[in-house]
Amino acid sequence: MQQLFKVIEEIFTKPPIKFEPEKHTLKAWAMYCLRDKGFKVVYAEKADFAVEPRNGEKIYFKVTNSSDDLDNKLAWIVWDNSTNSAKLIAPQQ
Repeated sequence: MQQLFKVIEEIFTKPPIKFEPEKHTLKAWAMYCLRDKGFKVVYAEKADFAVEPRNGEKIYFKVTNSSDDLDNKLAWIVWDNSTNSAKLIAPQQ
């Protein structure tokens, strides 16, 4: 699981396209970045979306512009406007 998060973190460190809030939502951008790198991104009822690894259970993601009050059962993609970059926060077991 740790290895998978390193790969996903790298995607958001060097995204295939830059995030432009006037063109797309943070959720749509994050889903596009993951799909562009071959991840299977699926609908999730209790999160913004889920990533379905080939072997293993789904990883549920939410996206936000604020790192305040995050549910630690989910993975988070947090956009920081001050640095124009995304940060990945892994769920706590």
